[in-house]
Amino acid sequence: MKIISFNVNGIRAITAKSFIQDMMDFNADVICLQETKATEDQVKEAVSTLSDYHVYAHHADKKGYSGTAILSRIKPHHVHYKIGMDEHDMEGRTVCLEFEEFYLISVYVPNSGSELLRLEYRQKWDKDFLAYLKKLEKKKPVVVCGDFNVAHKAIDLARPKANYNKSAGYMQEEIDGMDAFTQNGLVDTFRYFHRDQVKYTWWSYRGGAREKNVGWRIDYFLVSESFTQKLEDAFIINEIMGSDHCPVGITLK
Repeated sequence: MKIISFNVNGIRAITAKSFIQDMMDFNADVICLQETKATEDQVKEAVSTLSDYHVYAHHADKKGYSGTAILSRIKPHHVHYKIGMDEHDMEGRTVCLEFEEFYLISVYVPNSGSELLRLEYRQKWDKDFLAYLKKLEKKKPVVVCGDFNVAHKAIDLARPKANYNKSAGYMQEEIDGMDAFTQNGLVDTFRYFHRDQVKYTWWSYRGGAREKNVGWRIDYFLVSESFTQKLEDAFIINEIMGSDHCPVGITLK
């Protein structure tokens, strides 16, 4: 089973590029999307040519903002779109599919913003989302993927010293939030397989950052510790274009 996650930065914009062909070529069993910036109907229309997938999408109350989706060839037992807190659920940040052996969650974690105006809200999100995952985990393991909007360690961004405690995505409060996930039984799958590899998943559109590979690793697959035995590999697909992010993925045994 192959699962990929991709912050598309607008599903309608990216499907006008090579996205559909890229997804056909990659042939994943499940595709998790973030920042779709579209309603459920708009997502379904945009990906309609990927006809062998069931499509589940969650949009924000605010038009053209946030939004998550999962495209799955395997029909899930249940689908959940909310974590049970209105202040979070109104932004369309999660889709959760329940499969036989695990829950799969596509998540778009709030960005603290260039002026850090949402840093306090971001901290509350991290705490509440972790509680939601641990609640799910009481029933079966979780696989959570998406844009976590944080570089966890210095190895995860090209310029750690210049950004530490100055830039959204590398504030200590955000690092603490990711620490809470990894210290409470959730495993960073890429680091599980590739402890010292330098690879990024997001690049600014400014200054030719992608061409120079001045990037950040802010897209992750986290899995319950008990689920690591099911992992075969974790990977980052730098060559797929169309967004300021690139896809990340895992394969299961």
